[in-house]
Amino acid sequence: MTAASGLRMYNKAQAQDSQHQLIERYAPLVKRIAYHLLARLPASVQVDDLIQAGMIGLLEASRKYDSSKGASFETFAGIRIRGSMLDEVRKGDWAPRSVHRNSRMVSDAIRAVEARTGRDAKDHEVAAELQLSLEDYYGILGDTLGSRLFSFDDLLQDGEHGGLHEDAGQTHLEPSRDLEDERFQAALADAIAGLPERERLVLALYYDEELNLKEIGEVLGVSESRVSQLHSQCAARLRSRLSEWRAG
Repeated sequence: MTAASGLRMYNKAQAQDSQHQLIERYAPLVKRIAYHLLARLPASVQVDDLIQAGMIGLLEASRKYDSSKGASFETFAGIRIRGSMLDEVRKGDWAPRSVHRNSRMVSDAIRAVEARTGRDAKDHEVAAELQLSLEDYYGILGDTLGSRLFSFDDLLQDGEHGGLHEDAGQTHLEPSRDLEDERFQAALADAIAGLPERERLVLALYYDEELNLKEIGEVLGVSESRVSQLHSQCAARLRSRLSEWRAG
């Protein structure tokens, strides 16, 4: 064995030891994030899958962390871990195509009612537009929850036809792309500001405060299923009001 090959083997062993220590030290952080997310995801998502993806995110964080940027490693790693878990969940779309079609139908119905009345569409009006009973309409809203509910960009996707302004987050090859993205963000902010008060509150509690549906229900004094309906209706309302940004 040459000195160079011996040094490489030593460095590799050191790296493996360091990796093992990293996993041992931050495994509780990975599990904590996994269980926090699990409360916000459909029952089909397994915590073990989240933890496995989170460990990959942890290792990526260890390779890319730069202490000169100011953030602590735990803060940086937490972002990477959560992102890795959500990427794993996004790979599998558990909602059937009928759910995506129904989601699009609700958005179209809301747009039609609001164009006709010039105000926020009420639940019974959307149900009537769809020629459904209020109970059946609420059933559709309950079914559509859980499809890509991790960020405002995800909120605007309908799964079957992609999202609104779908490529806004991709590489910006032209100066006009940055301007277009700024305009979309401004339009999104305006659309959110124009939502009914209770729907705005649901968004704030879910995305900003990261409460789960049960916790939001306790804040609002309503059932978890009602929060689910409000969230889905809010998503449909935003898609209807931002339809001009729909990709394709």
